[in-house]
Amino acid sequence: MDGEVGDFLRSRRARIRPEEVGLPGHGRRRVPGLRREEVAQLAGVSVDYYIRLEQGRGPSVSDAVLDAIARVLRLDETEHAYLRTVARPQHRQPGRRSPRQPAPQVRPGVQTLLDGMERSPAFVLGRRMDVLAWNALGDAVNGFSRLAPAERNMPRQVFLNPSAHDLYPEWSAVAATTVANLRLAAGTYADDPGLCALVGELSLKSADFRRLWADHEVKECAYGVKKIRHPVAGLLTLPYETLAVGHDPEQTLVVYTPEKGSRTAERLALLGSWTAV
Repeated sequence: MDGEVGDFLRSRRARIRPEEVGLPGHGRRRVPGLRREEVAQLAGVSVDYYIRLEQGRGPSVSDAVLDAIARVLRLDETEHAYLRTVARPQHRQPGRRSPRQPAPQVRPGVQTLLDGMERSPAFVLGRRMDVLAWNALGDAVNGFSRLAPAERNMPRQVFLNPSAHDLYPEWSAVAATTVANLRLAAGTYADDPGLCALVGELSLKSADFRRLWADHEVKECAYGVKKIRHPVAGLLTLPYETLAVGHDPEQTLVVYTPEKGSRTAERLALLGSWTAV
């Protein structure tokens, strides 16, 4: 994923109108948004320095410079952290894991924790958004056990599963959030060949993925609401929370937390009883 810092900065420049930062917006402009020279001026750095940064030739760039650029480009907290990561590749997490290497395993204690959540669908994701473990209700909702191991991956299910649009009534929102979260991981583990292979596969097979990936949005899916149209239980409205698994920062616990007494909670209870039978 070479050139990520440049692509990201160019995409952020393009969304800022000159008038928003006190610059004249009239006249001919070859590019949308701010020019590189304007970003450099507003951030208080030389044009040459900023150009080298966009070209990926600024590995020693300071926090102060990145903070100034983030301010000019109006980056949110997640985007700001992402810029710090991709602008200084030497600070990224090691990612040399073969794409063919078996998926990492969760500790037995984590599986016990999952199994104890009898009323909440829950599962664990790895760095590539592979599904590593789940509980019975999580399986009843998502059907993980019916998938081949290579297919137990959330981006693949969203973009390559022919029934994804039926499964997710708000597919566009789910797709955008999935790509934004995957790009965040790609910035952290840029030298992970498996992650690069996943992005390449999705780019080749899905025009929707290519379009969203080109937007360079980054977002951490810490919480939210997902709607799933289950073939048996019907429409489920599922708030979710995510938690880092303490022993392994690459693993994330996802728990659906429907409101007590809601239609979704009732339908999950029925689904759980059918599954138990």
